[in-house]
Amino acid sequence: MTKKIAVILVVIFFFTIIEAVLTTNKEEEPKEFIKKEETATGGQAVVSLVFELAEKRQVINVPFIVGETDTEQLYELWGVPDESSNLSNDIYDTYLTRYATIGHHSGTVFDVRTNSSYIQEVQLKDIHSVAGEPDMIRSYQDEGKEETILVYEVAPNIQLKWILPKPTESVPNPNVHHISVYTDLKEASSPVKTSSVDRMTLEEKIGQMIFGGIDGVELSEEGRRMVREDKVGGVILFKDNLVNANQIVTLLNSLKAENQEEDPPLFLGVDQEGGRVTRIPELNDLPTNKQIGQKNNLDLAKQLGVILGRQLNAYGFNLDFAPVMDIDSNPDNPIIGDRSFGSNPKVVSEFGISTMKGLQSQNVISVIKHFPGHGDTEVDSHVELPIVNKDLKELEELELIPFENAIKSGADVVMIGHILLPKIDENMPSSISKKIITDILRDHLQYEGVIMTDDMTMKAILNHHEIGEAAVEAIKAGNDIVLIAHDYEKVDRAIEAILEAVEDGEIKEEQINKSVERILLLKERYELSNNQLSSINIEELNTLTKEFTNNILK
Repeated sequence: MTKKIAVILVVIFFFTIIEAVLTTNKEEEPKEFIKKEETATGGQAVVSLVFELAEKRQVINVPFIVGETDTEQLYELWGVPDESSNLSNDIYDTYLTRYATIGHHSGTVFDVRTNSSYIQEVQLKDIHSVAGEPDMIRSYQDEGKEETILVYEVAPNIQLKWILPKPTESVPNPNVHHISVYTDLKEASSPVKTSSVDRMTLEEKIGQMIFGGIDGVELSEEGRRMVREDKVGGVILFKDNLVNANQIVTLLNSLKAENQEEDPPLFLGVDQEGGRVTRIPELNDLPTNKQIGQKNNLDLAKQLGVILGRQLNAYGFNLDFAPVMDIDSNPDNPIIGDRSFGSNPKVVSEFGISTMKGLQSQNVISVIKHFPGHGDTEVDSHVELPIVNKDLKELEELELIPFENAIKSGADVVMIGHILLPKIDENMPSSISKKIITDILRDHLQYEGVIMTDDMTMKAILNHHEIGEAAVEAIKAGNDIVLIAHDYEKVDRAIEAILEAVEDGEIKEEQINKSVERILLLKERYELSNNQLSSINIEELNTLTKEFTNNILK
């Protein structure tokens, strides 16, 4: 009780001081609020104060407001900076004696950072104690130093970032290096995104709507052409592409290097679900979703997502085709089974969403699948087209429940399965059905994110449709991305067919533009980049996996 009162008094004391600082002479040198002899309680008080100010778009001892203060006010109050740098037209001015760096773009402040000593006395445990788990965790490597960035969404389009050394076994509780309060001026202004799409050629826009696959364990000439000339939006890798850590890092670095600097960064995706669907070699096995769903502990599902996210981050992937949101409602299903969290829609919803959130917390894009539900099928869509004889009302009572809940919880991407639902659309499988994608997913469920097909080279599609025709129908139905996981010639043919359909008026370019805007916004939100990776600590990943698996199986 005494400790709680002490924390409250310290917080009140800091708020009194910060109010005085923000309402008095802004020219004064920053004051140090925390003395070195103060305990972790003081660190927690600073964390509370930082969050309170971040909600107001400010940091301690800096009178500027992100998204509002202009550079005229900045220079009038603080004068000429000690250092200044230009990063892609974003200007960063550093004021050494004020322990602050101010980022601004086109005359508006969007990023305020401080590395004052009282901030640097805050430890990782202080942040977790006050704020809990972050909304997102990012990793950054600069000149051999690995940093962890804890991102908290403190207000609409306002992020508070805590930047600190990556925790290690020897230093599990590092001190903060600096903080940042940040707003995305691009997200706040849709014309910026529109203008970036307007600057792209039609061919470039169509390229962004293709997610292609490559052959082999090295980047072939066809793979290079797909990235450099076709300018595809993403690349999927399978087990046949992946041998060991060094080879995987080299391959992903090659893909990033081939992607030209002026082009949007690539989605780099893989099916890493855990259980029997695991593509990356050398990693310890994870339990199945079914095993996790039986534990009645949502925290375990979140941990699964975090582990999957850390695995993908370590290798250089930025997108996971997971989790499965299908309900295991048919014991004769040859493809879903233990990939599902269970037969109860509530369990599948809650555990799937927790896994999705875990992935997102590691800055990995989550693709939920296979809409509108692959659980009640008896045929593998890799082999033939499954049929589900249900109408919309029946789907709403079971299959759609996890997807609807995940959409409300911030799903990044929804993958459409290859399933024929003759009571809804007797002619087209769901992946190329406007009645399923536009009428149900977009309009009925009001989903505004990215929609993509399952792999269009599966026999469920190719046994009935030519790849070019199928790609055109997929776009007309409402997909933003067409996944063509095998055969470069099929990628080439799909792009050619979509281009012809737009030029002939079968597909409106306005629809293409809207899809590309969604794709680019997602890439911007996750800050995808062409940064090269150097090495992977497999032992650390496997230790994490082993501890988690033992906890599930005990």
